[in-house]
Amino acid sequence: MNILLIGSGGREHAIAWKLRQSPLLDKLYIAPGNAGTSQVGINVPIKGNDFAALGAFALENGISMVVVGPEEPLVKGIRDYFLNDPALKSIPVIGPSREGARLEGSKDYAKAFMMRHNIPTARYQSFTKDTLEAACAFLKTLQAPYVLKADGLAAGKGVLIVPTLEEAQAELAEMFSGKFGAAGNTVVIEEFLDGIELSVFALTDGTNYLILPEAKDYKRVGEGNTGLNTGGMGAVSPVPFADKAFMQKVEDRIVRPTIQGLKSEGIDYIGFVFFGLINVQGEPMVIEYNVRMGDPETEAVMPRLQNDLVELLQATARGILNQHTIRTDPRFATTIMLVSGGYPGDYEKGKVITGCEQVKDALVFHAGSALSGDSGPVVTAGGRVIAITAYGDSMNDALRCANQNAPLICFEGRYYRTDIGFDLK
Repeated sequence: MNILLIGSGGREHAIAWKLRQSPLLDKLYIAPGNAGTSQVGINVPIKGNDFAALGAFALENGISMVVVGPEEPLVKGIRDYFLNDPALKSIPVIGPSREGARLEGSKDYAKAFMMRHNIPTARYQSFTKDTLEAACAFLKTLQAPYVLKADGLAAGKGVLIVPTLEEAQAELAEMFSGKFGAAGNTVVIEEFLDGIELSVFALTDGTNYLILPEAKDYKRVGEGNTGLNTGGMGAVSPVPFADKAFMQKVEDRIVRPTIQGLKSEGIDYIGFVFFGLINVQGEPMVIEYNVRMGDPETEAVMPRLQNDLVELLQATARGILNQHTIRTDPRFATTIMLVSGGYPGDYEKGKVITGCEQVKDALVFHAGSALSGDSGPVVTAGGRVIAITAYGDSMNDALRCANQNAPLICFEGRYYRTDIGFDLK
């Protein structure tokens, strides 16, 4: 079968790498892809939000399935577009409808969903600039630090954790004044939950679900979780504290009620569900939903998945996931992200990348890279550039291998954290 994968990041390279292993796959196209995905499939110069061009390409190239990597096409309704076109509706799209994607596209919507289905999460209220006075009053009922979330998509930068009431009130005013554009027209204010985070992923056909290997990512740019938030500087899977008892709580209290809640509300949802969780004294609580796989967690999760991913996605499209079980590599997989100098602030692109071929006993997933012409060098094209994933019988073994390989890949301004997994040791 021919598959069209949408996206251009490290998540998509890892998914493409896994899809490529399946004997069920004939041609794999990635739109638009990156320098790494070109090694396992055929890159197509179509943006993920150009639904008309993607639909035409699917028809012209005998596409049997569309797999959506990033959130924006889902929030904008790519599944609805295919289902509402008579020529395209027979091509399954792995990803939720526009309504289902609101779980990520609107934090206010997601919190209200959790409340309706008794899913454990932080106490919250939502406000607009017209209710600024009430928002400031609600802040005074909370203990520091204070959590402010732009309701809409803000490129991963719309969540603020501020230490004092005065700063929270000032940040709130800035958000209502356009700091995050339209995404901040509504702001969700939450109580701060103190604990350690992890990411849990499920694949659902709308009725049945399978839980994939869990992971923990590291969002802060600096060592010891300091500095600005990024899209993710690395990841570890499995998560040592997420033992069988803890994961049973996650399934019983969070995963199953979420899938059942979506179905009970008649929301068309097939594909991946990302549960951003926090472990509060042994009790899992939801920080956020995403409606796709995480990045860089996918670069650690896909290497541990022993199932045929194409077979799983076919079962998802057909509504028969209950006929499958997840098989997981017992080894640890750890990921280190190499980023551009200056990231997550301003950074330059077009820096030549060297050394990928020198990596040994580890996987290289491209995130922000591009081919410079037909025969030119591979160059940087984003803030997060290359992910290195290594296996190990222990977390320390996997981290040691990843850290040994990271210096081998070079580009001007390259930076990476050397302490991924520090809080799990």
